Amino acid sequence: MKRNKPTTPSRRHMTYPDFSSLSGIKPLKNRLISLQSHAGRNNRGRITVRHQGGGVKKMYRVIDFKQNKLGVSGRIEALEYDPYRTAFIMRVVYKDGDRRYHLAPNGVKVGDQIIAGDAAALTAGNRVQLKNIPVGYSVFNVELNPGRGGQIIRSAGSSAMVLAQEDGYTHLKLPSGEVRRVLWGNLASLGKVSNEDNKLVNLGKAGRVRHMGVRPTVRGTAMNPVDHPYGGGEGKQPRGTKRPKTIWGKVTGGRKTRKKQKWSNSLIVSRRARKKKK
Repeated sequence: MKRNKPTTPSRRHMTYPDFSSLSGIKPLKNRLISLQSHAGRNNRGRITVRHQGGGVKKMYRVIDFKQNKLGVSGRIEALEYDPYRTAFIMRVVYKDGDRRYHLAPNGVKVGDQIIAGDAAALTAGNRVQLKNIPVGYSVFNVELNPGRGGQIIRSAGSSAMVLAQEDGYTHLKLPSGEVRRVLWGNLASLGKVSNEDNKLVNLGKAGRVRHMGVRPTVRGTAMNPVDHPYGGGEGKQPRGTKRPKTIWGKVTGGRKTRKKQKWSNSLIVSRRARKKKK
């Protein structure tokens, strides 16, 4: 982690990841897309997601989550920063000259070789089928449906552990603690996602949050009764409702939202542990 000199009160506690390992070059032009900012509004112009808007302009990097160039080795040409995700990304150039962006795992450096396929070695960055990964190995960017590309374990510092192989399924322990079965023919990348220090970042000031496109949030208890179930009263008042509610009066916090008939219920071996009450 990098720490600023305390030249101002806001910079005294501000921290950010160490970017010294990145290549510091311009991104690939043919892998950049400009995403329109809607500030949380739908096609009718109404706000459906609150507290979004503003922020620094940025370009989206098209990431190859499928990595379907099986059997073709590639060389890591550069390690880059991605403003749309917490993890770092790596620019890979394949033997046929094709260049793509992939999620970068921990420990890789410029010049390393990676490959996807059954013949790949069990080293960080390579992508193989889950059935070929021994118990105890860490994986990320895991497919849930064959050929669809990695859908889970993609944020900075995250990884899943292989616990067992049986009956056509691989048992994975997810970062939440949940143990889930995944088809062992699906692909997964070996290692842990890069930039694991991201969880230690201290934003330091409100302005830095605004740069990220997050607008201020007003407490419900500071509103009027017409605006929120918690509103009203002289001075500080308790919540006044038996259960916590949203601004629209819907019960939240402690209420189960998962569908009882969800298709993936049969694939969950054990749920994540409940939080202990303080």
